[in-house]
Amino acid sequence: MVEKAREALKLGITELHIVGGLHPSLPFSYYTDMLKALSALNPGRRRGDESQTKKSAESQRLLTSSPTPRLQLKCFTAIEILHLAWLAKKSVEQTLRELKDAGLESLTGGGAEIFRKEVRSAIAKGKESAEEYLDVHRTWHRLGGRSTCTMLFGHVESLADRVDHLRQLRALQDETRGFVGFVPLPYQPENNDIPVKTPPTGFDALRTLAVSRIYLDNFDHITAYWVGLGLKLAQVALSYGADDLHGTIIEEHIFHMAGATSPQLQTEMEMVKAIRETRRTPVQRNTFYETIKIWGDATTATEAEPPSGKSKVLEDNLATA
Repeated sequence: MVEKAREALKLGITELHIVGGLHPSLPFSYYTDMLKALSALNPGRRRGDESQTKKSAESQRLLTSSPTPRLQLKCFTAIEILHLAWLAKKSVEQTLRELKDAGLESLTGGGAEIFRKEVRSAIAKGKESAEEYLDVHRTWHRLGGRSTCTMLFGHVESLADRVDHLRQLRALQDETRGFVGFVPLPYQPENNDIPVKTPPTGFDALRTLAVSRIYLDNFDHITAYWVGLGLKLAQVALSYGADDLHGTIIEEHIFHMAGATSPQLQTEMEMVKAIRETRRTPVQRNTFYETIKIWGDATTATEAEPPSGKSKVLEDNLATA
């Protein structure tokens, strides 16, 4: 894992997004050691260590608010945290404290699915309950942590189930203000056993994004996840409430294992081009939606040249976002 991260840093990544299954025998120390080893690779300083230089837009074509963007570790879903607490024989709070001390900076939002118990049992039997999912994030937020949250839509749930899901996320956000963004995820039916013949339509995806933007009035950011939507529909989604397309990504497994046909990655300049085509200004962000770069209208030589060369280590199975 450390070697994969080291290779990826050469391409300029700013976040490692690490999730996995519930390994039955790896000790808790495996995960804390992994975080410590990955943190040791960090070429930059901790968030908040650098003051941003303010320049007017007229005098600046390209703003870099962090000269050396720091690698940030966004790891583990709520069910993984519960599993690690069980392995460590510790409370969820103590488990999160130790992971944070080891280098964990943000929890991922995966695994929310749909909160309604009957739907959850039908699509993810045995997974953590909605209450457990929310409580893990609540505890993390109370420790000063930030996280994202998700909703998997377009399978066996009703529209009322979606609204209830959003309601519970909004209520927790009112309580903690710990979510940095919401990511609605369209269900991918091809390699799944749930009896859904077709994935959500583009219309349904755009409607869900628009309703999410209106209803989640206490969330700063809504993501149009291009891996699940496709880049062209994600472009359109920027006019339906979304303000984020997610990352370039080097390699993604979960959606593609489920049958997604989108590319494994987008280059930085492909993302910049897609955003410019919507007449918006491209901004590269970090895990916490802090600005790394703002692109002006002109294309520089640096922008025109995507990273060259391929790494076998990365091509094998590195997953980042």
